[in-house]
Amino acid sequence: MDTLLDALQDGMLFELPENDKTHALQFLAHIIEAFPEVPVGTDVVGHVMKREEAYNTALGKGWACPHARVPFDEDLMCVIGWSPTGIDYNAPDGQPVSVVVMYLVPDNQRNHYLREISTLARALESFPSLEKLREVQNLDDVRNYLLDLITQSKEADTSETRARMIRLQTKTVPEPVVFHDLSNLIIEPVMIIVSPDSRPITLTQNGDLMRWLDSVPDLAEKLASGGGYRNGGWQLLRRSVSTYQGDRALYECIAVRMVPERLVSGRPSAS
Repeated sequence: MDTLLDALQDGMLFELPENDKTHALQFLAHIIEAFPEVPVGTDVVGHVMKREEAYNTALGKGWACPHARVPFDEDLMCVIGWSPTGIDYNAPDGQPVSVVVMYLVPDNQRNHYLREISTLARALESFPSLEKLREVQNLDDVRNYLLDLITQSKEADTSETRARMIRLQTKTVPEPVVFHDLSNLIIEPVMIIVSPDSRPITLTQNGDLMRWLDSVPDLAEKLASGGGYRNGGWQLLRRSVSTYQGDRALYECIAVRMVPERLVSGRPSAS
Protein backbone atom coordinates (compact mmCIF):
# COMPACT_ATOMS: atom_id res chain seq x y z
CA MET A 1 0.00 0.00 0.00
CA ASP A 2 2.59 2.49 -1.12
CA THR A 3 0.13 5.29 -1.93
CA LEU A 4 -1.51 5.06 1.49
CA LEU A 5 1.96 5.16 3.05
CA ASP A 6 2.85 8.21 0.92
CA ALA A 7 -0.31 10.00 2.07
CA LEU A 8 0.59 9.42 5.72
CA GLN A 9 4.14 10.61 5.06
CA ASP A 10 2.88 13.79 3.36
CA GLY A 11 0.47 14.71 6.17
CA MET A 12 -2.69 13.85 4.21
CA LEU A 13 -4.53 12.53 7.28
CA PHE A 14 -7.39 14.75 8.49
CA GLU A 15 -10.06 14.67 11.14
CA LEU A 16 -13.39 14.88 9.32
CA PRO A 17 -15.40 17.99 10.22
CA GLU A 18 -18.65 16.11 10.87
CA ASN A 19 -20.16 12.64 10.68
CA ASP A 20 -22.31 13.33 7.60
CA LYS A 21 -21.28 11.04 4.72
CA THR A 22 -21.85 13.56 1.91
CA HIS A 23 -19.96 16.36 3.65
CA ALA A 24 -17.10 14.03 4.55
CA LEU A 25 -16.70 12.94 0.92
CA GLN A 26 -16.89 16.54 -0.32
CA PHE A 27 -14.29 17.63 2.23
CA LEU A 28 -11.74 15.03 1.10
CA ALA A 29 -12.50 15.55 -2.60
CA HIS A 30 -11.93 19.31 -2.31
CA ILE A 31 -8.50 18.65 -0.80
CA ILE A 32 -7.58 16.42 -3.74
CA GLU A 33 -8.81 19.10 -6.17
CA ALA A 34 -6.22 21.45 -4.67
CA PHE A 35 -3.28 19.11 -5.35
CA PRO A 36 -0.83 20.77 -7.77
CA GLU A 37 -0.83 17.63 -9.94
CA VAL A 38 -4.59 17.82 -10.54
CA PRO A 39 -5.57 20.00 -13.53
CA VAL A 40 -7.58 23.09 -12.66
CA GLY A 41 -11.29 22.47 -13.09
CA THR A 42 -11.17 18.72 -12.40
CA ASP A 43 -14.47 17.89 -10.70
CA VAL A 44 -13.26 15.36 -8.17
CA VAL A 45 -16.35 15.98 -6.00
CA GLY A 46 -18.65 15.18 -8.91
CA HIS A 47 -16.75 12.00 -9.85
CA VAL A 48 -16.72 10.75 -6.26
CA MET A 49 -20.41 11.42 -5.63
CA LYS A 50 -21.50 9.87 -8.93
CA ARG A 51 -19.50 6.74 -8.14
CA GLU A 52 -20.93 6.59 -4.63
CA GLU A 53 -24.49 6.82 -5.96
CA ALA A 54 -23.86 3.80 -8.16
CA TYR A 55 -21.90 1.71 -5.67
CA ASN A 56 -21.42 1.92 -1.92
CA THR A 57 -17.66 2.00 -1.28
CA ALA A 58 -17.73 0.80 2.34
CA LEU A 59 -15.41 -2.17 2.88
CA GLY A 60 -16.81 -3.08 6.29
CA LYS A 61 -15.08 -3.12 9.69
CA GLY A 62 -15.18 0.68 9.86
CA TRP A 63 -13.48 1.37 6.52
CA ALA A 64 -14.54 2.96 3.23
CA CYS A 65 -12.52 3.60 0.05
CA PRO A 66 -14.31 6.00 -2.31
CA HIS A 67 -12.48 6.95 -5.48
CA ALA A 68 -12.63 9.08 -8.60
CA ARG A 69 -11.33 8.00 -12.00
CA VAL A 70 -9.98 10.84 -14.12
CA PRO A 71 -8.93 10.99 -17.80
CA PHE A 72 -5.31 12.07 -17.44
CA ASP A 73 -1.98 10.47 -16.56
CA GLU A 74 -0.46 11.07 -13.12
CA ASP A 75 0.51 9.20 -9.98
CA LEU A 76 -2.12 7.47 -7.88
CA MET A 77 -3.09 9.85 -5.04
CA CYS A 78 -5.09 9.58 -1.84
CA VAL A 79 -6.16 11.42 1.29
CA ILE A 80 -7.37 9.89 4.54
CA GLY A 81 -10.21 11.08 6.75
CA TRP A 82 -10.94 9.94 10.30
CA SER A 83 -14.31 10.30 12.02
CA PRO A 84 -14.12 10.04 15.84
CA THR A 85 -17.85 9.27 16.14
CA GLY A 86 -18.22 7.20 12.98
CA ILE A 87 -20.22 7.87 9.80
CA ASP A 88 -23.51 6.20 8.90
CA TYR A 89 -22.27 4.87 5.57
CA ASN A 90 -24.85 2.10 5.01
CA ALA A 91 -21.97 -0.37 5.13
CA PRO A 92 -22.64 -4.06 4.35
CA ASP A 93 -21.85 -5.08 7.93
CA GLY A 94 -23.91 -2.23 9.41
CA GLN A 95 -20.93 -0.72 11.23
CA PRO A 96 -20.26 3.04 11.10
CA VAL A 97 -17.23 4.07 9.08
CA SER A 98 -14.31 5.56 10.99
CA VAL A 99 -11.60 5.66 8.28
CA VAL A 100 -12.24 6.98 4.76
CA VAL A 101 -9.38 6.53 2.28
CA MET A 102 -10.19 8.45 -0.89
CA TYR A 103 -8.20 7.71 -4.05
CA LEU A 104 -7.78 9.70 -7.24
CA VAL A 105 -7.22 7.17 -10.02
CA PRO A 106 -5.71 8.53 -13.28
CA ASP A 107 -6.08 6.45 -16.43
CA ASN A 108 -2.52 5.15 -16.23
CA GLN A 109 -2.91 4.02 -12.59
CA ARG A 110 -5.94 1.74 -12.71
CA ASN A 111 -3.94 -1.45 -12.28
CA HIS A 112 -1.92 0.12 -9.47
CA TYR A 113 -5.17 1.14 -7.75
CA LEU A 114 -6.65 -2.37 -8.08
CA ARG A 115 -3.51 -3.90 -6.58
CA GLU A 116 -3.50 -1.45 -3.69
CA ILE A 117 -7.20 -1.82 -2.87
CA SER A 118 -6.91 -5.62 -3.08
CA THR A 119 -3.98 -5.56 -0.67
CA LEU A 120 -5.97 -3.34 1.69
CA ALA A 121 -9.00 -5.64 1.57
CA ARG A 122 -6.81 -8.66 2.39
CA ALA A 123 -5.15 -6.77 5.24
CA LEU A 124 -8.54 -5.90 6.74
CA GLU A 125 -9.50 -9.56 6.66
CA SER A 126 -6.43 -10.66 8.63
CA PHE A 127 -5.43 -7.63 10.74
CA PRO A 128 -5.80 -8.72 14.40
CA SER A 129 -6.45 -5.28 15.90
CA LEU A 130 -9.41 -3.87 13.95
CA GLU A 131 -11.39 -3.46 17.16
CA LYS A 132 -8.82 -0.88 18.30
CA LEU A 133 -10.15 1.49 15.65
CA ARG A 134 -13.01 2.27 18.03
CA GLU A 135 -10.55 3.14 20.79
CA VAL A 136 -8.32 5.70 19.04
CA GLN A 137 -8.49 9.18 20.54
CA ASN A 138 -6.60 11.44 18.12
CA LEU A 139 -4.86 11.60 14.76
CA ASP A 140 -1.57 10.34 16.21
CA ASP A 141 -3.37 7.18 17.34
CA VAL A 142 -4.97 6.81 13.91
CA ARG A 143 -1.60 7.25 12.21
CA ASN A 144 0.00 4.55 14.37
CA TYR A 145 -2.95 2.25 13.73
CA LEU A 146 -2.58 2.70 9.97
CA LEU A 147 1.17 2.12 10.11
CA ASP A 148 0.52 -1.14 11.97
CA LEU A 149 -1.95 -2.16 9.28
CA ILE A 150 0.51 -1.36 6.48
CA THR A 151 3.23 -3.28 8.30
CA GLN A 152 0.92 -6.28 8.54
CA SER A 153 0.00 -6.05 4.86
CA LYS A 154 3.66 -6.13 3.85
CA GLU A 155 4.30 -9.10 6.14
CA ALA A 156 6.86 -6.97 7.99
CA ASP A 157 6.31 -8.51 11.40
CA THR A 158 9.81 -8.39 12.87
CA SER A 159 10.85 -5.66 15.27
CA GLU A 160 13.69 -4.65 12.99
CA THR A 161 11.38 -4.08 10.01
CA ARG A 162 8.88 -2.28 12.21
CA ALA A 163 11.65 0.07 13.34
CA ARG A 164 12.60 0.78 9.72
CA MET A 165 9.02 1.66 8.84
CA ILE A 166 8.75 4.02 11.78
CA ARG A 167 12.02 5.71 10.79
CA LEU A 168 10.69 6.08 7.26
CA GLN A 169 7.89 8.19 8.69
CA THR A 170 9.97 10.33 11.05
CA LYS A 171 9.96 13.50 9.00
CA THR A 172 7.79 15.95 10.86
CA VAL A 173 4.11 16.00 10.00
CA PRO A 174 2.50 19.36 10.77
CA GLU A 175 -0.07 19.55 13.53
CA PRO A 176 -3.37 18.36 12.04
CA VAL A 177 -6.19 20.75 11.30
CA VAL A 178 -9.57 20.05 12.90
CA PHE A 179 -12.41 21.72 10.98
CA HIS A 180 -15.95 22.15 12.24
CA ASP A 181 -17.67 24.08 9.40
CA LEU A 182 -17.01 22.77 5.92
CA SER A 183 -18.58 25.84 4.26
CA ASN A 184 -15.73 28.08 5.43
CA LEU A 185 -12.87 25.88 4.23
CA ILE A 186 -10.29 27.41 1.88
CA ILE A 187 -7.73 25.14 0.18
CA GLU A 188 -5.09 26.77 -2.02
CA PRO A 189 -2.25 25.24 -4.06
CA VAL A 190 0.99 27.18 -3.67
CA MET A 191 4.55 26.89 -4.97
CA ILE A 192 7.53 28.37 -3.15
CA ILE A 193 10.91 28.95 -4.78
CA VAL A 194 13.83 28.96 -2.35
CA SER A 195 17.29 30.27 -3.22
CA PRO A 196 20.24 30.76 -0.85
CA ASP A 197 20.85 34.33 -2.02
CA SER A 198 17.31 35.74 -1.80
CA ARG A 199 14.03 35.59 0.06
CA PRO A 200 11.62 32.79 -0.85
CA ILE A 201 9.32 33.58 -3.77
CA THR A 202 5.67 32.58 -3.26
CA LEU A 203 3.50 31.69 -6.26
CA THR A 204 -0.20 31.72 -5.42
CA GLN A 205 -3.41 33.35 -6.62
CA ASN A 206 -4.47 34.15 -3.04
CA GLY A 207 -3.20 37.56 -1.92
CA ASP A 208 -3.85 36.94 1.77
CA LEU A 209 -1.89 33.69 1.62
CA MET A 210 0.99 35.38 -0.22
CA ARG A 211 1.23 38.13 2.41
CA TRP A 212 1.18 35.56 5.21
CA LEU A 213 3.93 33.47 3.65
CA ASP A 214 6.03 36.56 2.91
CA SER A 215 5.86 37.44 6.61
CA VAL A 216 6.91 33.99 7.90
CA PRO A 217 10.44 34.20 9.33
CA ASP A 218 12.87 31.49 8.23
CA LEU A 219 10.31 30.01 5.82
CA ALA A 220 13.01 28.22 3.83
CA GLU A 221 14.34 26.49 6.95
CA LYS A 222 10.85 25.48 8.04
CA LEU A 223 10.10 23.92 4.66
CA ALA A 224 13.43 22.11 4.54
CA SER A 225 13.19 20.69 8.05
CA GLY A 226 9.59 19.53 8.18
CA GLY A 227 6.45 18.58 6.30
CA GLY A 228 4.95 22.04 6.58
CA TYR A 229 4.22 24.97 8.84
CA ARG A 230 1.32 26.30 10.87
CA ASN A 231 0.85 29.63 12.59
CA GLY A 232 -2.47 31.38 12.99
CA GLY A 233 -5.20 30.72 10.46
CA TRP A 234 -3.22 29.05 7.69
CA GLN A 235 -1.63 25.60 7.70
CA LEU A 236 0.99 24.88 5.03
CA LEU A 237 1.37 21.22 3.96
CA ARG A 238 4.42 20.34 1.89
CA ARG A 239 3.60 17.94 -0.95
CA SER A 240 6.93 17.62 -2.75
CA VAL A 241 10.26 19.31 -3.37
CA SER A 242 12.43 19.53 -6.50
CA THR A 243 16.07 20.62 -6.27
CA TYR A 244 18.01 22.52 -8.92
CA GLN A 245 21.48 23.89 -9.57
CA GLY A 246 22.71 26.62 -7.24
CA ASP A 247 21.05 25.04 -4.19
CA ARG A 248 17.66 26.23 -5.40
CA ALA A 249 14.50 24.31 -4.55
CA LEU A 250 10.86 24.36 -5.62
CA TYR A 251 8.35 23.32 -2.96
CA GLU A 252 4.85 22.30 -4.02
CA CYS A 253 2.45 22.80 -1.14
CA ILE A 254 -1.18 23.00 -0.13
CA ALA A 255 -2.38 25.77 2.18
CA VAL A 256 -5.54 25.16 4.22
CA ARG A 257 -7.50 27.70 6.24
CA MET A 258 -10.81 27.98 8.08
CA VAL A 259 -12.03 31.58 8.11
CA PRO A 260 -15.13 33.49 9.24
CA GLU A 261 -17.96 33.56 6.69
CA ARG A 262 -17.48 37.24 5.90
CA LEU A 263 -13.84 36.69 4.88
CA VAL A 264 -14.33 33.72 2.57
CA SER A 265 -13.80 34.41 -1.11
CA GLY A 266 -13.66 31.80 -3.83
CA ARG A 267 -14.04 28.92 -1.38
CA PRO A 268 -14.97 25.47 -2.67
CA SER A 269 -18.67 24.74 -2.48
CA ALA A 270 -19.85 22.20 0.04
CA SER A 271 -22.97 21.40 -1.93
